[in-house]
Amino acid sequence: MRFETKAIHIGQDADSATGATIVPIYQSATFTQDSIGVHKGYDYSRSGNPTRTALEESLASLENGNYGLAFASGLAAITSVLSILRPGDNVVASDDLYGGTYRLFEKVYSPLGVTFNFVDGANTDEFENAINDKTKLIWVETPTNPLLKLSDIKAISAIAKRNNILLAVDNTFATPYFQQPLDLGADIVVHSTTKYIGGHSDVVGGAVIVNDIELYEQIKFYQNAAGGVPGPFDSWLTLRGLKTLALRMQRHEENAKTIANALLDNPNVVKVHYPGLSAQVELAKKQMKGFGGMISFEIKGGFEEADKFVTSLKIFSLAESLGGVESLVSYPAKMTHASIPKEEREKRGITDSLIRLSIGIENVQDLLEDIEQAFSKSVEPSLVH
Repeated sequence: MRFETKAIHIGQDADSATGATIVPIYQSATFTQDSIGVHKGYDYSRSGNPTRTALEESLASLENGNYGLAFASGLAAITSVLSILRPGDNVVASDDLYGGTYRLFEKVYSPLGVTFNFVDGANTDEFENAINDKTKLIWVETPTNPLLKLSDIKAISAIAKRNNILLAVDNTFATPYFQQPLDLGADIVVHSTTKYIGGHSDVVGGAVIVNDIELYEQIKFYQNAAGGVPGPFDSWLTLRGLKTLALRMQRHEENAKTIANALLDNPNVVKVHYPGLSAQVELAKKQMKGFGGMISFEIKGGFEEADKFVTSLKIFSLAESLGGVESLVSYPAKMTHASIPKEEREKRGITDSLIRLSIGIENVQDLLEDIEQAFSKSVEPSLVH
């Protein structure tokens, strides 16, 4: 069964009780038991809910994984993976990370005794060089947030396996439509399903997908023990969103390619970050089926020019998050990555001139014209040709 078909059917059989074609919202906290310890597979919705089960099965299938687990947010999903670590353990992580992930690593887990070595995710050798006898996990985002760098999943997986270390890949930007890390050797895939999978900016969620049963049981235990699970309605909204994931990602990428190329020709833009235009384009072609819908660029100037540009946009909304059908613009230094100290941000390339675009599925000409009029109010107009 191919991707588009799996997204609509796996885990989503007609309801056995009523024949409902669409998975119902089982809005129940508890489930009546036939006798003590005898039930129909569910006893309490923190431990399991039929709507959430449908979502978990569907997510696993799209990543070609054996087991899926849904969470109340992307950070809850990341926390569930980190729950397998113990004080003294070490993580080697790519340095270009979502600010919330960095905050979780440095402000929550570092004080608990877990250490983190940050390396250039585009340099495979740095991962191997950073490993020590305490390293239990390698963590990468690819493409990264916000600079759209790529990490070679297959090569890093080989390093992890040689050293008996787990490899976790945050696949939020690429989505399972464009990239399937488990097929490339990763042990764990993480998503913020708030983003492209949900796709409509109306639900917050996260997911973890694995192949190994023992790893699944460890993370599932944490899911139930800590309780950071999505409710039935959130699960249903996410399930509804992923049915159209393939169609949406095609349009996101189509629009992003056009806009990235237009920005590349703009004299008011210093640099464009997009996998299809980067020095890593061959790696992108090797491990991805498409370049995605995210673009970052550096505007000529600094905060003042960036602020004028983002506040002048009319179709793009200035907002946190990404991956919805509507186009969004964000300013990483003061929004998504504000939790990273300024000196550290700038060292990683997140400067005051960096702007991040989440390209929606609107008419691309309208988006180009919106960018043009915003440039005309901040710097020199020249985008639309």
